[in-house]
Amino acid sequence: NQVDIYLSPFCPHPADFSTPPSMRTLQVKATPLQPTDLLHPIVAALISVIVNYGGTFILVFQGAKAAGLNPEQTASWIWSVSVGVGLTGAWLSFRYREPIITAWSTPGAAFLIAVLPSTPYPEMIGAYMLSAIGFIVLGASGYFERVVKMIPPGIAAGLLAGILLRFGIGAFGGAGIDPFFVGALILAYALLRRFTARYAIVGVLVIGIALLVGLGQVSFTSVALKFAVPMWVMPEFSLNALLGVALPLFVITLTGQYMPGMLVLRNDGFKTSANPILTVTGLGSLVMAPFGSHAFNVAAITAAICTGKESHEDPAKRYVAGLACGVFYVLVGVFGTTLAALFVVLPPTFITTLAGLALLGAIGGSLATALVDLRGRETALITFLATAANVTLFGLGGAFWGLVAGLAAHGLIHGNLRFSQWLPRLNPSGESDKR
Repeated sequence: NQVDIYLSPFCPHPADFSTPPSMRTLQVKATPLQPTDLLHPIVAALISVIVNYGGTFILVFQGAKAAGLNPEQTASWIWSVSVGVGLTGAWLSFRYREPIITAWSTPGAAFLIAVLPSTPYPEMIGAYMLSAIGFIVLGASGYFERVVKMIPPGIAAGLLAGILLRFGIGAFGGAGIDPFFVGALILAYALLRRFTARYAIVGVLVIGIALLVGLGQVSFTSVALKFAVPMWVMPEFSLNALLGVALPLFVITLTGQYMPGMLVLRNDGFKTSANPILTVTGLGSLVMAPFGSHAFNVAAITAAICTGKESHEDPAKRYVAGLACGVFYVLVGVFGTTLAALFVVLPPTFITTLAGLALLGAIGGSLATALVDLRGRETALITFLATAANVTLFGLGGAFWGLVAGLAAHGLIHGNLRFSQWLPRLNPSGESDKR
């Protein structure tokens, strides 16, 4: 297909492609959607949803158990977080025609497991609402978008590669548990890539489910669809919940989810401002909080499955994956714990292998972007390694500390630091200049 490419003012001559890719904004005129344009983005969305529920949603169940929630309250939490994530992500993707994938705060859910037992549930709801108001205010202020724009592209790519590395390793790590199954998936992926790169992951998904059913490792016969009933909880506000729950949840979600999530979008060339994303997800979190939802945010790991070329070769058509994710999340929410439990019952080896293979392109692309600039290669590598180490300090995860390490190294190596102003100057005779 023929496309028209327009270069931003950063590139003064339309034919001058010597400008680094990070300094060019490519706007592609998309042809109208065809039926063949729908399959792969929808499959990418399905894989993203499976990875999200199968890989991290267990934290929600653990949090509900720690808080002593009854089955109805747990189902309401699942309903609110799933429907809220689906609606906000679908609307943002449709409004901006970009694959803006939203999700619940995974580090936030891990944090809540520790505080839910000691905090009354109505106060937790109030803390969720205060945290959501914080995101709305931050989005309206516009400061977060300015911070995102200040991060060098190499460091952003190194951060993303470091976040995704453990998923790439997980694609092969499961061979120690189930070598036949994992080996079959990897072999199938390699063979499919030989003939059709675009539909390789689709084939792996189908082959994996067929193998699971054939080997008797999973059964769907006991699945019975039941509608979830949302339960309203009157919020209560306290200083203890504000300082002990709302503030840490805000910081953890901002640094552990929003920052890497925005960098995922930037790394794949999407330029939607962080301000409306913060505002919309904050409003969604505020509306759904009384039903049990803790926090929405732009996704990072699962978003990379939908924002890269594996979703669609034409970037202008990848927003279909965002719409499809929204539909899948709403369906899971409507049927509550039934479909969520269906995702959780899938073997962990299948989830990790599928996620790792689906993210191979994103990992390779991020590493290539991080290493293309010789001047910033070292700081990008520092960011990558520090993030991959996944060190957790003061409740903040590896993504935050990897970004801090990369920016600190960039400032020290390439920043405009004039140490000479503190050192004595020497005149040609070798004597110290007393000025």
